[in-house]
Amino acid sequence: GGIKFEVTVSMLEIYNECVQDLFIRPDKRPKGGLKIRETKSDGVYVEGLTTIPVTSYEDIAEQIERGTSLRTIGATNMNATSSRAHTVTTISFKQTFYTDGKPTNQKKSNINLVDLAGSERARTTGADAERLKEGSNINKSLSFLGKVINILADKAANKPEAKGTVVPYRESKLTRILQNALGGNSKTSMIAALSPADINYEETLSTLVYANQVKSIRNKAKINENPQDKLIRELKEENERLK
Repeated sequence: GGIKFEVTVSMLEIYNECVQDLFIRPDKRPKGGLKIRETKSDGVYVEGLTTIPVTSYEDIAEQIERGTSLRTIGATNMNATSSRAHTVTTISFKQTFYTDGKPTNQKKSNINLVDLAGSERARTTGADAERLKEGSNINKSLSFLGKVINILADKAANKPEAKGTVVPYRESKLTRILQNALGGNSKTSMIAALSPADINYEETLSTLVYANQVKSIRNKAKINENPQDKLIRELKEENERLK
């Protein structure tokens, strides 16, 4: 027997409701962006997204640096290098178990590192027409994310009004991609970036309210493995215990 490990990294951004691969130069990217798909075995995924095999932390850091250099940024009054898009970096782990040279089981897991572009008020950012359009799309997708978080929090609290409510993951690209992380088979943490400046009071308050709602969501993580492989493994373990 033996175990084979595979680790890959991918990086995407959601810019103006378009999903783009950050490992591809902007001039080589498809105009309408990449498509989001869903299957029973893989859950929600982005079709055609580049995945790069890595063997060390240094490899991962190097790829993240490369992807970060191709992000969409733009200057506003609030931030000289303001991120104009949401970014999702995914590190995928795959374990394949072998018995007598044959694969007998496989386990998969993903770590999604999500950097959300901050919500914006037009009068504070001094945005021009292009920045206004970007800011509007950032605010819209964050608003949809807030809606999804509120419904999931209400469901976790067993509120009567949440019973039977469909979680609107499909309303934005961001919530669709984060579907597994928010209400699926996952453990999720949120880090909130706050500003001590009084001019940013409204943004700071809304961020804290946001983070507080995320705390209310309850997910149960379980091992991602083939159901048939799981059954065989459990029967073998039971057999060993009875010997």
